[in-house]
Amino acid sequence: MNVSAAGQMPVMEELVSESDSMPKRMALICFLSLVMLMSVLGNLLVMVAVCKDRQLRKIKTNYFIVSLAFADLLVSVLVMPFGAIELVHQHWIYGETFCLVRTSLDVLLTTASILHLCCIALDRYYAICCKPLVYRNKMTPLRVALMIGGCWVIPTFISFLPIMQGWNSIGIDHLIEERRHNGSSNSTSCVFMVNKPYALTCSLVAFYIPLVLMVLAYQRIYITARAHALQISMLQRAGGAGACTPGTSGSSPGVGATSESADHQRNHRMRTETKAAKTLCIIMGCFCLCWAPFFVTNVVDPFIGYTVPEQLWTACLWLGYINSMLNPILYAFLNKSFRRAFLIILCCGRKRYRRSSIIATGTTCTATQINGSTHVLNGCSSASKLLLWFCNTRPVPV
Repeated sequence: MNVSAAGQMPVMEELVSESDSMPKRMALICFLSLVMLMSVLGNLLVMVAVCKDRQLRKIKTNYFIVSLAFADLLVSVLVMPFGAIELVHQHWIYGETFCLVRTSLDVLLTTASILHLCCIALDRYYAICCKPLVYRNKMTPLRVALMIGGCWVIPTFISFLPIMQGWNSIGIDHLIEERRHNGSSNSTSCVFMVNKPYALTCSLVAFYIPLVLMVLAYQRIYITARAHALQISMLQRAGGAGACTPGTSGSSPGVGATSESADHQRNHRMRTETKAAKTLCIIMGCFCLCWAPFFVTNVVDPFIGYTVPEQLWTACLWLGYINSMLNPILYAFLNKSFRRAFLIILCCGRKRYRRSSIIATGTTCTATQINGSTHVLNGCSSASKLLLWFCNTRPVPV
């Protein structure tokens, strides 16, 4: 009797442990499913919007956004589900070969997504900080196509090529074999460990170089946007002063009105600068928050004897995956042109969401100069379109 009871104790402990972990597992499944579902729907919506809206297809930046959405969609469909299954079941069930394929796809698609973000930053830099002729010469359809192609080709040199050849595991094969088996159990894990040369090369190409370029580009964009807002304020103030009727020195109401108008213009300029700064901070903040922990850990781990806990690796990796869910929000949903297209798609093309009901005809905007060239905002030069994007307003299309 005692022997029977003793034999049942491990079974009972295992059942109790499983019952305790069931709520945590269900919460994990719900969270991972929500991330994947939102990522798939958001990126699909972006791609459909550009395909159906002719005005969105006229803007070169949107081609980068569509390619970015496609990369993030593939991350959501080809990478996240297998990672979620392994995370929930605590072991890998698809074999060693598919582990290499899945890992290669992971590196390829996430790197492609990051490189697209870098290209979007460079495109906006040329559009806003350079003269219109310079932008048209630099961002030709051929060059845009080459940049998008580079975003897909470059990652193959740090994903499928070295991973399938085993270059990333040179010198650490014994460590990978030890970690592939979970203790004394027969279950295995999809282990991806990298040596120092691969860690440095991969991190530089996939994160640190794009990060530096994005910071420099968005810094220049903010400086230009601030100067642009100041010039608009000065032109409007000069126009208001020219429109006033000259009065006598004792006409204090006119002086008060002019002072009030100047304060209003100053406040408007400050609000415009604040919006631009907030938008840029959100874009860079989300990018760094999502990917910096992973790539810092990726570089540090080989130099500290691969002692980073597996739970920390998993958290950093999924934080990077969440960036694929956030990109449609940051680069499309915050843009009024995309929001209007989304409403048309989701509301089955109702007339009240058509362009004619949103954009008033005859709207005028202020002319100003950027880098010595005149831009009429109502004329919708590329620089004006993208500059207004940062202020969360929408230019009237040509």
